[in-house]
Amino acid sequence: MPNFLSSTLATKLATPLNIGSVLLESRVLQSPLSGVTDLVFRRLVRRYAPKSMIYTEMVSAKEIHHLQTLPQIMEIATDEQPISIQLFDCRPDFMAEVAQKAVGEGAKTVDINMGCPVNKITKKGGGSSLLRQPEVAEAIVKTVVEAVKVPVTVKTRLGWDDQQIKILDFARRMEASGASMLTLHARTRAQGYKGTARWEWIAKVKEVLSIPVIANGDIFSVPAAIDCLSQTGADGVMCSRGTLGYPFLVGEIDHFLRTGQILPAPTIKARLQCAQEHLQGLWEYKGQRGIIQSRKHMAWYCKGFSGAAELRDQLSRIESLEQGYELLDRAILEA
Repeated sequence: MPNFLSSTLATKLATPLNIGSVLLESRVLQSPLSGVTDLVFRRLVRRYAPKSMIYTEMVSAKEIHHLQTLPQIMEIATDEQPISIQLFDCRPDFMAEVAQKAVGEGAKTVDINMGCPVNKITKKGGGSSLLRQPEVAEAIVKTVVEAVKVPVTVKTRLGWDDQQIKILDFARRMEASGASMLTLHARTRAQGYKGTARWEWIAKVKEVLSIPVIANGDIFSVPAAIDCLSQTGADGVMCSRGTLGYPFLVGEIDHFLRTGQILPAPTIKARLQCAQEHLQGLWEYKGQRGIIQSRKHMAWYCKGFSGAAELRDQLSRIESLEQGYELLDRAILEA
């Protein structure tokens, strides 16, 4: 193992992780990402990380409460395990009701979003606004824990802003309320995704909790993951934006933790072929809506090679599967 990862930590990270009654064989998780982690994207991540916990897109408990049938966003394929469904809202009863539906769909754990910084979420009392309402957050966790037989986990941030970093108390409350794991994105709500993730706070939270603590924020590579784990002593890492246009990342980190070896980076051709498969999958799964959604994914794949900017511009305006395929075929031949 590299000398920046102690032998004790390396040994721990190569062993399974207990989340309540669930045993995970990998300590590298794929974050829930709105508009990204649908079934098509998850299957690409799963190919390279067969043992990792993967999350669905964030699900609104309020919306599901008012629906007769469950939406596509909650669909779980039989070969996707282990998988978790993440919920958001501020009403404990709605959250408990939809948590039961999530378990019925096959979720191995239920994750509660207490970190989303987006205004349309926080204005309704969900996401990171719960950091300013710890009593409500406690009630949500307790109610959901009572409603389901699978572990309930929490994903959150440091605080609302730099003047309101109360994560140590908040984390203790979540554990006391019955949470089986806490994932910490080491930024405040006010930061959004700007600036640098403050991993030192993850280390502080790890010191005060007995449940697993998962590190999140600025995990864009294997070296970054190892630096984070070494600095924080966290029980694992969760990859988020680093997987946009790069579904290989979770598997690369997992491979390193298991073997101590860094896999060769995928070639440009392999990345473009992955983009092509992603495009095909979105078309088959969602039709024309998938083509529209694919534009952002295609843009994320087009980085770091000659002609990437021009290809990115062209793919961001595609109207059909055939159009995207033609552009990617040409780029693959040139690669």
